[in-house]
Amino acid sequence: MDIQGIREALLRRPFESFSICLADGRSLDVPHPEMVAVGKRRIIVVEPDDSWMVIEPLLIVSLDYNGKRRRRTNRQKKDKT
Repeated sequence: MDIQGIREALLRRPFESFSICLADGRSLDVPHPEMVAVGKRRIIVVEPDDSWMVIEPLLIVSLDYNGKRRRRTNRQKKDKT
């Protein structure tokens, strides 16, 4: 998953909570867009207990919305241009 895909998920209106699924099997819940900061090369996710972690975008396998995985398709990419 690329950083642009995360940005698009955070900017959806209305916002829909999702989970970031990582290659090692972990899943990070994103209940609100302000819980994630997106930089040029890194993503920071804040947990409910105020702990935080830095994520490498290459480790993100998918985004799960209500248990359903959504990946960008070629059609979605073309619509954005």
